[in-house]
This record gives sequence, C-alpha cells and structure tokens, in this order.
Amino acid sequence: MKRFLSVILTVVCLGVFIYAAQGLIAAALDYYENRKVMGNIQETFYEVEMNGVEEDTHSIRSGFDSLLKENEDLVGWITIDGTQIDYPIVQADDNIEYLTRNFYKDENRAGSIFMDYRNNIESTGQNTILYGHRMKDGSMFEQLSKYQDEDFFKNHPTFQFDTLYESYEAEIFAVYATTTDFNYIQTDFASDGEYEQLLARIKEESMYETDVEVKASDQIITLSTCDYVLDENEGRLVVQAKLVKKG
Repeated sequence: MKRFLSVILTVVCLGVFIYAAQGLIAAALDYYENRKVMGNIQETFYEVEMNGVEEDTHSIRSGFDSLLKENEDLVGWITIDGTQIDYPIVQADDNIEYLTRNFYKDENRAGSIFMDYRNNIESTGQNTILYGHRMKDGSMFEQLSKYQDEDFFKNHPTFQFDTLYESYEAEIFAVYATTTDFNYIQTDFASDGEYEQLLARIKEESMYETDVEVKASDQIITLSTCDYVLDENEGRLVVQAKLVKKG
C-alpha cells in the first residue's frame, strides 16, 4: 500500500510539474514572439525618416506608410526615453480586440498598445487614452512603474507621442495609482467646466506636484495599465501628460 501511495504521489507531483512547466514555456514563447514582432516593427518604422507634419493635415506621415500596409488599425507611435516603451499604437472598434492580439492580430498574451475606441485620431480630443499590459519581462506598459520613482520622474518629464498626422511632446503632470471607480478615462465632456473638474481631480490624485499648467483649452494624453496594490482586479497605474504640438 505504501509503495502504491508513493507511486500515486509521484505521478501527481509529476503532473503538477508538467502543467506548471507548460505554462512557463507558453509564457516564454509569447514573450519571445512579442520581442521579435516589436523588433521587426521598430526596424520598419525607423527605416523611414519622420518628415514632420504635412501642410495637409489629412496626409499620412511618411514614417507610417509601410506599417499601415501591414495593419490599417495603426494610429500612432509612443516613445518614452529610459524605458522599453517604443511601440506602435493601434485602435479597434472596441477596447477588447488588442488586449490579446499583437500588431499582426495574432494571439499573444502581451497584446498591443492601443488607443481607446472612443478617440478620433484625426481630431485629437481633450483626453486621448492609451492602454497596455504590464508584462513580467518589462515589455509593453510595465515600465510605466518607473514613474513611481521620483528621480526617474524628474529626469524623464516628457515623452514622444506621434499620430498619423501630428507629432507631440507630452509634458507629464500626473502619476498615480487608482481604481476603475475613478473615471480618469472620460472622453466626452458637457462643458469646459466638467473637463476642468476632471483636471482638478487628477492633480489631487497625483503623487507629484509639477509646474505643468493644464487648462480647459489643453489636450491631455492618458497612459493606463494594471496595478495590483489598491485592488487585484480593478487597480490601475496612470500617467497623464499635456500634449504640446511640435512645430
């Protein structure tokens, strides 16, 4: 009986090990595939020099031409110095599709950096929202967590945001952890006063005070990813910045 129980225990342990190993292997393959895909996309993107904004604002900027042929959902690019964040931005008809699909629409747990479906890339609204996962290998929006370190924040107060039509410098004015109870992803405002109320709440939530002045006439960009401190499922880490159009 003891020998039989020992064999059963060994089989069970082996089964658990194999199951866990399969999960780790699957994750490693997804990470590898994501790095490979992003490397290819970055190489394609940077092969063409960015020529700035054309006089006709509805003309697609040259840096995006090749990538649009591969995915017409492409709407922009985000680059944050001091991080791995140097990625294309896509947009679907909902906020679900690119949670688990890469730039080529293949299934991958890393998903993509994607813009809220309510935003319009041709006429940037008051609050442009980008989403991305926090991957354990440091990819996608995981390194937004660096902004929780004040020294990093002071040394990297801006980032680059390009759309198909415009180029912006984003001046960071808020970093905070919150939950989905706070509607920081609001995109439609009944009045300037309602928008100003959101801006005031954002500044209250922020870990830092900055000299960046944000008024009702300004446009902001919101970077949103998961955070597990306040709530395992509804927690979010948010970085928000004022958009300043480049000349």
